[in-house]
Amino acid sequence: MDSKGLMTGRSVLVTGGAGFIGSHIVDALMIDGAEVQVIDNLSNGTLKNIKRWLGHPSFKFIKGDLLNRNDVEAATEKCEAVFHLAANPEVRIGFSTPEIHFEQNVISTYRLLEALRRSGSSEILVFTSSSTVYGDASEIPTPEDYGPLKPISIYGASKLASEALISSFAQTYGFKAIICRLANIIGPRSRHGVIYDFIRKLKSNPQELEILGDGTQTKSYLYIDDCVSAMLTILEKSRRKVEIFNIGSEDWINVKKIAEIVTEEMGLKNVSFRFTGGVDGGRGWKGDVKYMLLSIERLKSLGWRPKLNSAEAVRKTAKEILKEGR
Repeated sequence: MDSKGLMTGRSVLVTGGAGFIGSHIVDALMIDGAEVQVIDNLSNGTLKNIKRWLGHPSFKFIKGDLLNRNDVEAATEKCEAVFHLAANPEVRIGFSTPEIHFEQNVISTYRLLEALRRSGSSEILVFTSSSTVYGDASEIPTPEDYGPLKPISIYGASKLASEALISSFAQTYGFKAIICRLANIIGPRSRHGVIYDFIRKLKSNPQELEILGDGTQTKSYLYIDDCVSAMLTILEKSRRKVEIFNIGSEDWINVKKIAEIVTEEMGLKNVSFRFTGGVDGGRGWKGDVKYMLLSIERLKSLGWRPKLNSAEAVRKTAKEILKEGR
């Protein structure tokens, strides 16, 4: 996760910095010697994730919301770089409450961009987008230039809309933008997603595990340390005004295998798996992309490689989440 002094002494804003991925970015930036400011409304994040930095002279936390103009203007006033991670991360919620993704992902991104335009101090914006922008891709592994992009979830649509806004603001107002399309990022501090859900369900009922879908949903999983090192590699080595990079592992794993790894790590035997059957051909929920594997050739050309494959990342994450829950 070494960013090689890239951000030392620079003023960096991390939106959503108390969340899962955001807090790991904060750790890397603080260790690198950056002046870090976090804005987070704590709807998904928690101060526990950044407690080691609270009170540090190079760290400032703002409990605020990107939808609030005063909050976002205060946060962006003198920042030189922005890592924009604030969003509602729960894909499933878009089916029942699409307005949440529109407000927290699209409008909040617009408000941030407007504040950056007015302050004029930021030179670079790094945005965590998602593999869901590709929808049900017919080309797997899916490269960055795949198209047309047809998201099948409101979450994916909100990320794609944010990408378009960021690209247009960067080109129009003269800052650099890096768009990172993430596979499933997993690791300690994660509080949503399949591994966390399985552990929670098995603690409640160690005999039976409900699995959404038909169990054949197969996707790429990347450990958080690999994700952070990828983002910092891109930050260091990318050159164009607007860059788009996939970040993921080179393989994938299905939901049934993840369930087996989690039950093993919990020391449970003879757990019966109950598949819900799912919707639209075995998906976990409406808008769930059933098969996802990103091409990471563009990222590998910068010299980056993931240290863990999908199964290793799942196993390590299960161990870490179980350790946190003790």
